[in-house]
Amino acid sequence: MILADKIIELRKKQGWSQEDLAQHLGISRQSVSKWESAASIPDLDKILKLSQLFGVSTDYLLKDSMEAPQPQEELPEPASPDSVRRVSLEEASTYLDLVRATAGKIALGVSLCILSPVALLLLSGLSEIATPAVLPEAVAAGSGLTILLVLVALGVSLFLLSGKKRSPYAFLDTEPIELLYGVTGIVEKQKAKYEPTHTLSLVAGVALCILSAVPIMVAAAFDSELTALFGVCLCLVLVALGVFLLVRSGTVFGAFQRLLEEGDYTRKNKRRRQDAAPLGRIYWCLVTTIYLAWSFLTDNWHITWIVWPCAGVLYGAVCGMLAAIKKKPPTP
Repeated sequence: MILADKIIELRKKQGWSQEDLAQHLGISRQSVSKWESAASIPDLDKILKLSQLFGVSTDYLLKDSMEAPQPQEELPEPASPDSVRRVSLEEASTYLDLVRATAGKIALGVSLCILSPVALLLLSGLSEIATPAVLPEAVAAGSGLTILLVLVALGVSLFLLSGKKRSPYAFLDTEPIELLYGVTGIVEKQKAKYEPTHTLSLVAGVALCILSAVPIMVAAAFDSELTALFGVCLCLVLVALGVFLLVRSGTVFGAFQRLLEEGDYTRKNKRRRQDAAPLGRIYWCLVTTIYLAWSFLTDNWHITWIVWPCAGVLYGAVCGMLAAIKKKPPTP
């Protein structure tokens, strides 16, 4: 018995019409009709609602071979490190909902860190360049630095809160997983539905990052310190907007890749990530120390941000070297 037949049978057992079932699910009657004619299949969240509504397991709804309703399935127990962890439909749905809820917060945190020096640059620059001075230099520097630290603190807080919520699913980054029957198809369908949004966000994000150089080039043509100052600030704003789109979209798309073990989350790449984890913690702490030390000692915040893209590229090279060393057979 296929899913369409099971929906018809379960609906009739309740004595409901297609309209009644549609009202219980908050959808149109046409959607129910398409399900029952096998013209389409329900989304992941609707499968869960059908399971709860009819008191059957998602396993029963999804498996063609199962002819009688089974008791509600329990969430799988955590597997041992050497085994494959099984992920149920409920787990996959909860994880995707959580990622969608936190993706914007993570992206906002990154953008706040990028925007953090803007106030310091503006206030310090105006105190030095504007005549008469808008603010005393000490007041401008102190206010700008305070705003910088507040924005960084807010950004880091968003990272920590989002990371805490997603910590129960950290195993998706490192452990081999297996989606229960029928879950793979539903996740693939949701991924395909999201791909146009992901592509649009990538294009817009990359375009904004490229166009961020335009204000600096335009400012250079005016040969004015004040224009150059605003050009740098506008550059950072455009980068922050572009990065926001890239991070938010990449976070959601990455969730689909984690569940399907695709892209950076294949089992081979998971093993590499486990090997590189200790190096990553040391590396990024060192990069952060260099960035802050250079920025505070030189007060060149408009230049020191270059540390981050350079560090990102270099980190890829370091991880590649580490993988190559591990692959190299020992010399006799």
